[in-house]
Amino acid sequence: MSADVLDATFAALADPTRRAILARLAKGEATVTELAAPFAMTQPAVSKHLRVLEQAGLITRGRDAQRRPCRLEAAPLKNAMDWLAEYRDYWEESYQRLDALLGELKAGQTEAP
Repeated sequence: MSADVLDATFAALADPTRRAILARLAKGEATVTELAAPFAMTQPAVSKHLRVLEQAGLITRGRDAQRRPCRLEAAPLKNAMDWLAEYRDYWEESYQRLDALLGELKAGQTEAP
């Protein structure tokens, strides 16, 4: 996985509107008009968000007669999850150390007169 692809994915995910669009597309394809409906912004503004998502490889736009539905492309999200998973062991170990420390502190409090 290239760093540029990962950077583009995280940059696209940094915006709450784009995350909401992806959440909607996770339920199925939708047109720009359908995607713009829940937002208090113009259709061109939503189209700009869609361009960012498309450039990051997170969505594709198809052609279905007169419609141009957008579809979620989950592969970049999996790449981001895989990258984040590398840090899971670090955090699990940190939490285990914290649990052990809290257990020692709690045991020390019950032993005190």
